[in-house]
Amino acid sequence: MAEGLRAVSRMLRKRMTKEEKHIWYDCLRKLPYIFKRQEPIGKYIVDFFCAEAKLAIEFDGSQHYTESGRARDEERDRYLKDRGLEVIHYSDYDVNTNFEGVCLDIERSLERLKAKAE
Repeated sequence: MAEGLRAVSRMLRKRMTKEEKHIWYDCLRKLPYIFKRQEPIGKYIVDFFCAEAKLAIEFDGSQHYTESGRARDEERDRYLKDRGLEVIHYSDYDVNTNFEGVCLDIERSLERLKAKAE
């Protein structure tokens, strides 16, 4: 199963959405933290992961707002939180209409988690 997730992860990195590309190239790569894209964690793949901060970041398109999509997200979030990770979500709409605010919120989350760990 692990190799299957790695293959899916590689495919997802090649097919990032325009919102994921925007966040990756214009925000996350500029921060003083190391992020991984489409990172397998257990049986899930998170959009972006910072091991140092124990932070998973998810960008949600329309499929996440269906009943089944919300249920899958809740299950994944519980799984990640049970492993000591914090999960934050942003909608694609947020990225498209409030990019600066999303980046600022990510930076604040990283600083809060860093302070919490010290």
